[in-house]
Amino acid sequence: MDKQSVFQTDERPESLLRTLEQMEQDLDRCIGALRPTLGGERYLTDRELSERLKISRRTLQEYRSSGEIPYYCVCGKVLYRESDIERVLEEHYFALP
Repeated sequence: MDKQSVFQTDERPESLLRTLEQMEQDLDRCIGALRPTLGGERYLTDRELSERLKISRRTLQEYRSSGEIPYYCVCGKVLYRESDIERVLEEHYFALP
């Protein structure tokens, strides 16, 4: 069997290349999702938290106004400490009987 016919019928190199490209895209996405910590804590923006909790930003504002969730306001930007949000979620967890 000559080299040309081997490469025409062998899908492995192409498959390997596609797999490597997919892995590279997945790694890029994971690296982009990493959030740097500040004093060992991660902080979320309004947009990030609303996406995570699947609620509107207006609902977050209502939770802030009513004192249901703690937040920081730095130069007009609202931030939520991730550990505070996790604690609030744990406090409001209701197990099924």
